[in-house]
Amino acid sequence: MLVTFSSKSYANITMFGDVAVQLLKLMGRKATIPSAMLTEDIPAALALLQAAIDKEKQLAQQEELDEDNDEPLPVSLPQRALPLIDMLKAAVEDKSDIMWTDKS
Repeated sequence: MLVTFSSKSYANITMFGDVAVQLLKLMGRKATIPSAMLTEDIPAALALLQAAIDKEKQLAQQEELDEDNDEPLPVSLPQRALPLIDMLKAAVEDKSDIMWTDKS
């Protein structure tokens, strides 16, 4: 399953469903697809997501220090969340809603 996030203030973002659901939960949202977030709910969701991503970054940095591994690292959740964070910030600035739908 693919999930596409859309807002009038930012380009559409499409990501794998499992990642999208994980990010929705980190924002304090239900994993309901399709759904939407109203303008007034976005600042709180953005704060929750950024706090969770900051925590994830700290854990990843600690794991990197603990491991001496030459294998390439997978794309991390903070990297995957960056476009959505940018969309949330743009939506706050433009006072627009965000919607997400299943694109499978």
